Amino acid sequence: MSSATTNTTNTTPTTSAASRRAMLSDPGYQAFVILRTGFTVAPILFGLDKFANLFVDWPTYLAPWINDVVPGSAQTAMYAVGVIEIVAGLAVALAPRFGSWLVAGWLAGIIVNLLTIPGHYDIALRDFGLLLGAVALARLAQRYHGKRQSH
Repeated sequence: MSSATTNTTNTTPTTSAASRRAMLSDPGYQAFVILRTGFTVAPILFGLDKFANLFVDWPTYLAPWINDVVPGSAQTAMYAVGVIEIVAGLAVALAPRFGSWLVAGWLAGIIVNLLTIPGHYDIALRDFGLLLGAVALARLAQRYHGKRQSH
């Protein structure tokens, strides 16, 4: 074997540590980590709550026209929503370039749902802000995912 195939990197531990510090001090990378963490934890947490209704009575957030279209009760629909949200959070954790777009699309659907329920416009506006955050995460993931430093 040639030395080129046995020694593929010429970085020393000091260079690696300096590179890690530089990455962690990069504001763009910090934003990526913050958004990735938030868009991992929040969908999983709220998805789990669809089964318990501890935070809110989730079925009241389902537009009547959607409830008429989906089979079963509004609570049954919320169980499906919960599973989708948990999967979306895991997708952000494991594949943020894909998972972020999944969350953004899901939020767009939630916004359409909320805009068809009188009195829920403020929540739709909040979710639009979250949608923008998910899109920002998707864009940051294009740059930073895969550049995490190993220990």
